[in-house]
Amino acid sequence: MKKEIYDVVVIGGGPGGYAAALYCARSSFSVLVLEKLSPGGQMATTGQVDNYPGFDEGIDGFELAEKMQRGAERFGAETAYSEVVSLDLKAQPKKIVTTDGEISAQTVILATGASPRELGVPGESQLRGRGVAYCATCDGMMYKDKTVIVSGGGNSAVADALYLSKICKKVYLVHRRDTLRASKVYLKALEESGIEFLWNSKIKEILHDKRVTGAAIEDLTTGTVREVSCDGVFVAIGRVPDTELFKGQIELDSAGYVIADETTKTSLPGVYAVGDVRAKPLRQIVTAAADGAVASHFIEEFLA
Repeated sequence: MKKEIYDVVVIGGGPGGYAAALYCARSSFSVLVLEKLSPGGQMATTGQVDNYPGFDEGIDGFELAEKMQRGAERFGAETAYSEVVSLDLKAQPKKIVTTDGEISAQTVILATGASPRELGVPGESQLRGRGVAYCATCDGMMYKDKTVIVSGGGNSAVADALYLSKICKKVYLVHRRDTLRASKVYLKALEESGIEFLWNSKIKEILHDKRVTGAAIEDLTTGTVREVSCDGVFVAIGRVPDTELFKGQIELDSAGYVIADETTKTSLPGVYAVGDVRAKPLRQIVTAAADGAVASHFIEEFLA
C-alpha cells in the first residue's frame, strides 16, 4: 500500500472488483484492491469457465482471475493481500483498517461477493470442481448427457434442475420436504421435464473415487439410506453474502445483500457495490464485470 489515501479502494479481488479497478485506473485515479486470499473470488475455484465472452475454448477460472488482475495493474491499480478487519464508510474520507495497517479512501467499492451455502456433508469440500458444483449455468455443460443430483427446493434449485434437464441424461432433485418452496410458475415446466423427485430426503454423504460417483440419500421419513449413482452433485440451497463488516453502515436487504440499483450506488455517498454482494437477479462473472464498469462511471462523477 503505497499511499495513505486513495481515490478508490476496492474491497475484494473478484471479477467485479478488478473490472472496477481497471476502469478507474484508466481514468487516472489512484486505485487499491484489497484481497485477503487470491484474485478471482468464487471464479478462481471454477476449473473451466465456458460462459465468459472472448474465450472460445473456455478458460480456467484462476487463470482468468490472474488476467483480470494483470489488466488492472497494467494501468496502475495496486493489489494488497490484506484482510479488512473494520471500516468506517460514513467518514469522509472513508477509513479502512486492515491486518497491515490503516488507509483512507475518497470512494469505496464493495466487491466482497457471496459464498454458496454448503451441505456440510462428508466428501463435499474436497470434491468441489471434481463433481460438486454450485452453479448450473456455470458448470452444467460439463455434465452433458450425464446423470446429476440437485439438492434444494427453492427457486434456484428448481431453475438449476430445469436447466440441467435440457443437457443431462438424468436429473434427480433431492428435497427435505414433500412440496417445493419454488414459485408456481415453475410447476408446469417441471411436469414435462423428466426430473425425478426424491421427496423428504437429504444427501447424507457424497460418494467418490477421484471424482463424484454418487450420493448416499437418506429418507427422512423412514431413516433408510440408499445410494444413487451420479456424475455430479449441484448444491442449490442458497448463498451467504459477505457483508458482516458493513452491517449498520449501509442498507442491506432481508437476505443480507447490499441494496444497490443498476447504478451500483449504495445508501451512502461514495460507496458502491458490485458483483455477487449486490442484490440482483443474476450472479455471473459477466454481470459482476459489468457492475465494475458501471461503478467506475459514477465514481468519476462523484470525484469530479
